[in-house]
Amino acid sequence: MTRLDRLLRPRHIAVLGAGWALNVIEQCRKMGFSGSVWPVHPTKDQIGGLKAYASLADLPEPPDATFIGVNRFATIDVVAELAAMGAGGAISFASGWEEAGEAGLQDRLVAAAGGMPILGPNCYGVINYLDGALLWPDQHGGVRVTSGVALVSQSSNIVINMGMQARGLPVAYVACLGNAAVVGLAELTGALLDDPRVTAVGLYIEGIDDAPAFAALAQKARAMGKGVAVIKSGKTESSRTAAASHTASLAGGGAASSAFLRQVGVAEVNSPSELIETLKIFHVHGPQIGTRICSLSCSGGEAGLVADLGAPYGIDFPPVPHATHDRLFA
Repeated sequence: MTRLDRLLRPRHIAVLGAGWALNVIEQCRKMGFSGSVWPVHPTKDQIGGLKAYASLADLPEPPDATFIGVNRFATIDVVAELAAMGAGGAISFASGWEEAGEAGLQDRLVAAAGGMPILGPNCYGVINYLDGALLWPDQHGGVRVTSGVALVSQSSNIVINMGMQARGLPVAYVACLGNAAVVGLAELTGALLDDPRVTAVGLYIEGIDDAPAFAALAQKARAMGKGVAVIKSGKTESSRTAAASHTASLAGGGAASSAFLRQVGVAEVNSPSELIETLKIFHVHGPQIGTRICSLSCSGGEAGLVADLGAPYGIDFPPVPHATHDRLFA
């Protein structure tokens, strides 16, 4: 058990903020969430066809997970009340915190949370395609699965786009970190890896908040036989400036960060397309795959092209063993 279990795999979900709450309700309904969804609103009797509760105190019990879709100032009071009542965790959706120069406001949010986990602030949320639980206020393009990869990102839009892929990659979770004020990259990714239905993890990161924790995460994934693939931005000055204004991330330089990722044994890729294809390999074969592979083609030209394309990456296409050759052409 980790402190994120209730938030990631909730039995019941509370939603605040009328418009955003309705969106979350609709997404849970579309995905067939079997748990309870509790809208909270001080004046509405119902939202999305569900009974609305006037306050958090009126809920049947402390919610496992809460989507907070109110403004940043009201968010702090909501978080404090949730923490006091023993809620399992929350998504802080509102923007305008440290990424906008409001470090003091974000510090107040962290203090209000106490030991309760929060994803965000400035965070779109989390989707659990395994259990149909969505703390997510928008379209997403995914479907229910029984196993698959987890996608974790400091950018909501990046992970939304990757989640809408239609390239044969089963996605088990989509999760955004936002400003990662309470729950960091290593803690969230580690909790997702602990789900036996997760086969690999793909990350989009702008900065690594805790290098020792990330190294321990990579070692944990390796011991579990689960691959980790990473897109790391912040390799240029323009990219680092964008990251700082986007999620208040301190993005490390290209060569240093690439060396670190290589040292801890995760696969660094350069684009969302490469990330998806790498995760497909990890999902099917795991990370312990060598450089000696076999390519089957009905075209000699295509076979030659595959060999040429693989060479810069150290991929070798050894001759087919005689016994295998004889079986193929018997």
